[in-house]
Amino acid sequence: MIKTTMPGTIFFIQQRVGKNGKLFNLIKFRTMNLASGKERGSFDAGDTSRITPVGVFLRKHKIDELPQLFNVLLGDMSFVGPRPEVKQWTSVYPEKWKIVHSVKPGITDNASIEFRNEELILAESQDPLKTYKEVILPRKLDLYIDYVQSRSFLGDITIILKTIKAL
Repeated sequence: MIKTTMPGTIFFIQQRVGKNGKLFNLIKFRTMNLASGKERGSFDAGDTSRITPVGVFLRKHKIDELPQLFNVLLGDMSFVGPRPEVKQWTSVYPEKWKIVHSVKPGITDNASIEFRNEELILAESQDPLKTYKEVILPRKLDLYIDYVQSRSFLGDITIILKTIKAL
């Protein structure tokens, strides 16, 4: 569906920060039209204008995240854990990120569930970057740190079940 409805590649690949601050290439299905003059893998917070109709469907059902199973197989990610972030945002609140980066990032976690509609929050904000930096990111970091400090097999199963329910 992606290839037949928009030009370009099927996959969106973006460098993210993983365990111990190691950079890796996160893989997703591409859901946006390519933007001329933009850096590869860039995204403007709150800007949903480039999302395609197929992309809306893929994002709504979180199908765009499926290629991250390759990241799990490659050892860069696990199924459950704090979501990996782009380097730009890991320089904000570095003391908290140091704790978060002590574990592998994951495909899902409690922050993913709580902020399932993050794009909508940012799109409705007068200043999406400020909202992300001062409201969303601090809350996500609190949830990530809580996960790191209390993680367990049973806790991971609970998060997986909560994710399935949220979908």
